[in-house]
Amino acid sequence: MGYVADRWHKTRPAPGDPECGEHKGKVASAAHGKGKRWQARYDGPDGRERTSLWRTIPEAEREIVKQEAAKQTGSWLDPKAGKVTVERFSLDTWLPAQSIIGRSEVEYLGALRRYCFPEWGPREMHSIKPSEAGAWQKLLTTKYGLSGGYPNRVARYVRGVFKLAVVDRVIPVTPFERIPAPVLVESACDPPDVAEVRQLIASAYHPRWAAMIEVNALTGLRSGELRGLRLSQVDFLRGAMRVDQQLVKEKGKGMYFDALKTGAGLRTLPLSKRTVDVLADYVAKYPPARSGPGAGLVFTMPAAGLIGESTLDYAIKATCGHAGLEPRHWHELRHHYASVLIAGGENPKVVQLRLGHKDVMTTLRTYAHLFAAAEEKTRDVLDAAWALPGETDAEAESSALSGRIPESRRSDAVVLQLRS
Repeated sequence: MGYVADRWHKTRPAPGDPECGEHKGKVASAAHGKGKRWQARYDGPDGRERTSLWRTIPEAEREIVKQEAAKQTGSWLDPKAGKVTVERFSLDTWLPAQSIIGRSEVEYLGALRRYCFPEWGPREMHSIKPSEAGAWQKLLTTKYGLSGGYPNRVARYVRGVFKLAVVDRVIPVTPFERIPAPVLVESACDPPDVAEVRQLIASAYHPRWAAMIEVNALTGLRSGELRGLRLSQVDFLRGAMRVDQQLVKEKGKGMYFDALKTGAGLRTLPLSKRTVDVLADYVAKYPPARSGPGAGLVFTMPAAGLIGESTLDYAIKATCGHAGLEPRHWHELRHHYASVLIAGGENPKVVQLRLGHKDVMTTLRTYAHLFAAAEEKTRDVLDAAWALPGETDAEAESSALSGRIPESRRSDAVVLQLRS
């Protein structure tokens, strides 16, 4: 249990200390007459003593009772914890608590420094109000000009900072609690079809790019996963590929091999016979280097040089030009892979696993329009299954759209009406 201390007077005065002229029988301390007199003292759940100042003894006693009750119910908060600034809590507590790789940490930190700290950096955590939280989210588009999925992404980082502060009992509630996050806008992709991909393969100006385009279209690998693909990751006998690393580039560090961004990215892909044949033919003609930075890689530049993302982007743009096609991004080959799976009837969970998405919602948001198109296949399957002998597909479709009963089924309808 805590106790109340008198700040203005010494608890153990030395012999000969003069008596306080204002309070009889007491010896004045150095703090006499400065600030509030009564100090509430109590131990927090961690055993450390906490203190607060009050004008009267009853006020200090009520504070002690309040804090002791909060400890018993598990709702105790350190009164001084919320005074940590947004910037300090973000850098010292939230960022180290994230289970992310180095490049992601750079991304998170960059977002905080560009969009959060200029607005709230020196502010104390407890001082941010819900109205300010909502206004800050609007600034992401009105002041900082973010668009697409970026406002949602940046807001997710900052909302996470305050959410952790609640879990750590720094603040009682996050200011974002009843503030909806910015709408996550996913731009609809328009992936190339099989005919276009074949045209790109035929128009590639080097066998390296032709093979990489075809392998990417048949596996859906991310650019870094493809550029970092080692021969040891391919099981030609079983027709499988282990995806467990990527080639990345970071400012100040150059290109290096790194772990995948999330655990979901770690996956084993089933390879089609065509994919196995393409890889086998390529490595037979261009065996992986045994030394140098590109040692063991399937795809490299001359002299085992690593392939940069900008080089890959130039290759696809140049290939599109040779093919007389509109420019494409390399990532669209990954979208092509997803579109083929969806058109073939694969369910969203399987597509998620093949692409290495963190969750199935990411897959659904990105390819919602493709799944919607695949629904037509379901309708065709049902129409075909329920069609009566002699009923054509066109007649069945017309019946379904108009609500009329086709000629071949009107007799059945009359019988049903008589029975009813």
